[in-house]
Amino acid sequence: MKTKYQAPSVKKAFQILRLISRADHGLGITELAEMLHMSKGTVHGLVSALEESGTVMRDPITRKCFLGFTLFELGKLAYSQIDLKEVARAVMEELGEKTRESVYLGVLNKNHITVLDIVESSQDHKITSPKGTIIPLFAGATGKVILASMDPDEALRMITNDGLPRFTEHTVTDPSAYMKEVARAREDGYATDDEEYISGVRAVAAPIRGWRHLLSAIWVVGFKTSLDKEKMADLITATKAAADEISRLCCPDPASTGGCETPTPVD
Repeated sequence: MKTKYQAPSVKKAFQILRLISRADHGLGITELAEMLHMSKGTVHGLVSALEESGTVMRDPITRKCFLGFTLFELGKLAYSQIDLKEVARAVMEELGEKTRESVYLGVLNKNHITVLDIVESSQDHKITSPKGTIIPLFAGATGKVILASMDPDEALRMITNDGLPRFTEHTVTDPSAYMKEVARAREDGYATDDEEYISGVRAVAAPIRGWRHLLSAIWVVGFKTSLDKEKMADLITATKAAADEISRLCCPDPASTGGCETPTPVD
């Protein structure tokens, strides 16, 4: 009779993922070790491996473990505890109808941004990509508002460590100049992209605040030929308003809940 191959570490890793998926407020290493009757050292090693792959993420303050968005990228339903997509959908549809451009919702996942949802432009000639698509952290307007939501020192560390890739001839690759763009996004509450990520394409992005520990944003993308100066100004106003509305829906009454959580990066 053929012996079934055993992979204890894989089984233990899935046990950890199942437990985390059922915990609304995350689980710490000690809690996982007690629930699984394992040593903290073993659990720590498994969690570190899962964190490295992006299937687990840890809150940098509480060190609680949550499901990671790599599971979403693989087509799994990884957020029974995170329904940002559902909260934002109606606002995205309204923004898409108003602007007639493609509207995206995304979240920082390690060193890139994962697209959670998209409302495609109603125009025949449009920019689109499937849910689960990943884009570089430093991609145009979206990267600026995500980095602007971080502590400035953390943002500078990521820029310094990873370097700034050149996507087009308009990409800002000088760290000092890029940090000024990030600072401006932090002050203004939005960022723009004028062919910095894709040639012939402009975008406006704004951060979503108050959604647990995640850094997320909404952005609108269109061709430069259809987005003149006046249209960009309208796009900025509409995108900021949409981001504010989603943020309000994420945390409708801070006073009654003890305040909304400040978003932090997924390490």
